[in-house]
Amino acid sequence: MPPIPPLTKNLMLACTAVFCLQLILPLERWLALWPLHSGLFMPWQVLSYGFLHGGFGHLFFNMLGLWMFGAELERLWGQRRYAHFLLAGVLAAAAAQLLVTALTGSRTPTVGASGALFALLLGFGMLFPNRIIMPLFPPIPMKARTFVMIFGGLELLLGSGLLDAIFGLGRSNIAHFAHLGGMVGGWLMIRYWRRMPPFGRRRR
Repeated sequence: MPPIPPLTKNLMLACTAVFCLQLILPLERWLALWPLHSGLFMPWQVLSYGFLHGGFGHLFFNMLGLWMFGAELERLWGQRRYAHFLLAGVLAAAAAQLLVTALTGSRTPTVGASGALFALLLGFGMLFPNRIIMPLFPPIPMKARTFVMIFGGLELLLGSGLLDAIFGLGRSNIAHFAHLGGMVGGWLMIRYWRRMPPFGRRRR
């Protein structure tokens, strides 16, 4: 197993350290992403929310995804481009969640690196579409592009509430549209690097 590249490793350590601090300090009050109308929103929260997590399981699966998909992208892109890509995912996820909470009137704060993780997932699927991966859920080998399409579709259905209506499930506090926003941010970043619309013409 190759060593974890430095930025990915440092992010995993930072998120773990912040989670430990969450157990003893009320960090959510200042660092979670609060809705604009809540009276608790601060500009730095569009970045800081990505270092907080809602529980050990939330942290574990996000760090697992960061290692699975982020490590290889960092080795491919280098630290600087990789950092820009993560930033695009985090900011796009924050923008999507702020828009959704403004439209729905929700006052629930958002935490977690899932927006960046879904950006990495999309980037991995775009760069390595035929790579066979084994997700934990479901534990079925599939191509990376298939995995991306399945999870993107599920997030859309869950965010819209369609699956909740069909199966009678209760609404969850998972920020599904933030996940989709992270994927859009990652997609736009790759389009920008490739000089493809909406950022210009494809290079020849």
